[in-house]
Amino acid sequence: MRLCLFVLLHLVCLTGYASQCPDWSPTQAKREIIALQKQVNHWDDAYHREGRSLIADELYDQSRQRLSEWRECFKLPSSPEPLRTASGTVSHPIVHTGLDKIHKTEAVEAWLRDRQAVWIQPKIDGVAVTLIYREGVLQQAISRGDGLRGQDWTTSARTIRAIPQRLTQPLDLLVQGELYWRLSEHVQVRSGSVNARATVAGLMNRQSLNAEQASGIGLFVWDWPQGPLDLPERLTQLATLGFATIEPYSHPVSDFAAAQKWRDHWYRSPLPFASDGVVLRQSRRPPAERWQARAPYWAVAWKYPFAQALAEVRKVNFKVGRTGRITPVLELKPVMLDDREIRRVSASSLKRWQELDIRPGDQVAISLAGLTIPRLDSVVLRASQRADLNVPDAEDFHALSCWQPTAGCESQFLARLTWLSGKQGLNMHHVGRGTWEKLLETRRLNNLLDWLTLDAPELANIAGFGERSSARLIESFHGARQQPFRQWLKALGLPPTGQAQLADSWQALAQRDTEQWQAEAGIGPGRAAQLSAFFRDPQVLALSETLRAAGIDGF
Repeated sequence: MRLCLFVLLHLVCLTGYASQCPDWSPTQAKREIIALQKQVNHWDDAYHREGRSLIADELYDQSRQRLSEWRECFKLPSSPEPLRTASGTVSHPIVHTGLDKIHKTEAVEAWLRDRQAVWIQPKIDGVAVTLIYREGVLQQAISRGDGLRGQDWTTSARTIRAIPQRLTQPLDLLVQGELYWRLSEHVQVRSGSVNARATVAGLMNRQSLNAEQASGIGLFVWDWPQGPLDLPERLTQLATLGFATIEPYSHPVSDFAAAQKWRDHWYRSPLPFASDGVVLRQSRRPPAERWQARAPYWAVAWKYPFAQALAEVRKVNFKVGRTGRITPVLELKPVMLDDREIRRVSASSLKRWQELDIRPGDQVAISLAGLTIPRLDSVVLRASQRADLNVPDAEDFHALSCWQPTAGCESQFLARLTWLSGKQGLNMHHVGRGTWEKLLETRRLNNLLDWLTLDAPELANIAGFGERSSARLIESFHGARQQPFRQWLKALGLPPTGQAQLADSWQALAQRDTEQWQAEAGIGPGRAAQLSAFFRDPQVLALSETLRAAGIDGF
């Protein structure tokens, strides 16, 4: 039964993260897999040998998962053991088992099914340690290492006040636990892991700790391998022996709902440590002599939602806004982030995209700004094959470019139309970006004001515009004609005028030169030059003539 559940758990995990295999040739697949493997090896070596964390834990986990998927897709051997560089010179009397990490609800439900006496604890974001006592006195501290052998941390352990140097009873015992960096009122959902694990790992890899460093390290004992059979009794006796009590962070759970309640509580509540999930463990487990240095069946880690997701770039689009600003937008292979599916993210600016040089096939880290807006954080891995892109020239786009939907101008022209009909422009009800896209597809719009001449029969013949929607659209177009002169100026894209006094006629404004504009309140040299250029631009002058002929007030 346990074997069946174990297999089912892994199948659910793989199904939750399964993705289509990349459309690569065998040669490219080998090249990309080698590149990712080298990167993962570099992260492993830096963390386990030097105590340096070069990447967020969740991005590391996702990168390893992706590496496994790629190897499975192309029938390649499994990745090397990540702890192979962590082995030390000191053998563990009882091995460290590690934990399987799961994220999906279905996997948790599968694990809990038919299990009894399950307890839940926060998964402390620290570094694992073995503490050995002889006749109640601390004799040795060993890093987890590869689970079989680790480094001797005894010297540093003797300076850490959170580690009892002498127990209340003269017992021989061995405990396993987590050394963590002490935090005050830390809320995981808000602050993340704040590099807490790497801080402790770095300190413990030093030759010695000063008093301030040692006092910043706490201890959470999560197992007494040769202690009492039942977990509650183990917790009680550990506290009696002098270890900090963890009873407030240990609760029985009878079903998935109870486990989910505690997971959500610890994720959102102030804690004295960083945590990256919860641990579900059976109260009873096999004798310690049977443990192996691999994930056991009696405990599992249920990770918190990703604060950062690893996403593959499918395409890079360059969006040109109304004023000519170019914004690269990355189309992503869909990923889940805090229960939201993310398909695209902005690179903020052309300059930032050029600095990052993101191409299709790259793996990027994304997060949610303000818990809502997708944000590009960094490039995690570059595709070995760099795709050529048609990158727009920033010098070709500015506030007075693209007044027609000519080749290369489609994006900026559409942005001009969307602005014109929006609340800041003519406030046309039922007219938005989608409306303009439909009209542009029919080639009915060759400049910014061609919609003024459209009538209901013509609209009714356009696919997607029924009789009712055509009538509503014509009503919006007629309503726009009644908007005041100054609203029309904004709709056309007049640069901001601050507190300047504006005449109620186009002719009067067009006669002002740069010096006259600069004499107005709140207008500096740069804005004055923009205003002067706007009223003298041939394309803008042509639009003003169209509006004059249409009888629009002020023109």
